[in-house]
Amino acid sequence: MKSRPLVLIASLVVVLVLLTGTCSAGFIAGRTFGGSSNPFVFAPLLPGVDQLPQTGETAEQGAAPADLQDLFTPFWQTWDLVEKEFVDQPVDREAMMRGAIRGMLETLGDEHTSYLDPEMFQRTNAQLEGAEYEGIGAWVDITGDYLTIISPMPGSPAEKVGLKTGDQVIAVDGVDMTGIDGELVRQKVIGPKGSIVRLTIQRAGQEPFDVEIERAAIVVPTVEGKMLENNLAYVHLFTFGSDTTDELRKALDQLMDQNPSGLILDLRNNGGGYLDTAIDVVSEFIDQGVVMYEEYGGGRRITYESSGRGLATDIPIVVLINEGTASASEIVAGAIQDRGRGRLVGVTSFGKGSVQKYLQLANEEGAVRVTVARWLTPNERQINNVGLQPDVSVEITEADIAAGRDAQLEKAIELLSGSS
Repeated sequence: MKSRPLVLIASLVVVLVLLTGTCSAGFIAGRTFGGSSNPFVFAPLLPGVDQLPQTGETAEQGAAPADLQDLFTPFWQTWDLVEKEFVDQPVDREAMMRGAIRGMLETLGDEHTSYLDPEMFQRTNAQLEGAEYEGIGAWVDITGDYLTIISPMPGSPAEKVGLKTGDQVIAVDGVDMTGIDGELVRQKVIGPKGSIVRLTIQRAGQEPFDVEIERAAIVVPTVEGKMLENNLAYVHLFTFGSDTTDELRKALDQLMDQNPSGLILDLRNNGGGYLDTAIDVVSEFIDQGVVMYEEYGGGRRITYESSGRGLATDIPIVVLINEGTASASEIVAGAIQDRGRGRLVGVTSFGKGSVQKYLQLANEEGAVRVTVARWLTPNERQINNVGLQPDVSVEITEADIAAGRDAQLEKAIELLSGSS
């Protein structure tokens, strides 16, 4: 099914993927990161529940309404002064225009209402469309003192050289990255397939060490499915993209044919995606009834219900969440929790409960996103800035990291195996 252009992606801060493509789509996000010590935690990419425009959909062009012409007189006076008198000429008109849009949206005081320049907008679209990229294949946090690896992608060059969650990139090709903006560091790491980048890594409890990585063409995964011990099925959703519904159903078909006794749905570090995909996903596990409400200004409400066509609506289920579980992921996890369908294991989720509409601007000048609504769980819980509380709280400790142990997954297996 073709998803509506409504996307749920969480973000206080932009988190980028170390990828680059022929169409300049340099990052896969859906993730942003908070400063938690939990290595499986990151605050998702774009803020919240978002509406991405369909191809070709742009803002209407036209002159300013008459009642705004007087209001904008000071703006044009300033523009004219800068164009004629600023000491360094010529000025960059395009940069000034983009800065004006960015500043206008910042005055609204909403962290999820913002301007995306053309490159950022292109990347945002690409991350959900199954695009191929070239790079090392890792989700990263650009908001800390150093670029930090959140998670290598399965089968990626980053995974093959052994990069781990929490690894910090302190130098690139021998150049110290101390004090360098995380986005600039990311730009140094991405590059064409076949080229080599040398990263100096700081890992907790170890001396810094170098790794050489050959960049490759990478298709961003959306779903991973496999059988675990004790006859349990495991499904990991990385994002809620245009191909996720089909990939999930394919994975569930294969897993359910093996008659598993329980299923673990891993939504950790999943920053969101298309709303329709979220409804499709939760419908695989809930057979009927309300899965989400959407509330707009003035009290208007839209109710979303299960499609009733799910493949795994009876099997016992545990959902893994963490601080990187956001937006579309929280819709799925919140519905499963509220409907008593399964238990949540992990730590409190990100807490992204607002809806953003994306509007592509004229002349290929990027897009703006504006918060237009809030969403609620089936029990009408508002999770924005609060998050979902797990039914069973399990943190990942530094000792777990050092031992390569996933205590949250172990707890899920324990619960479904009936040993607690």
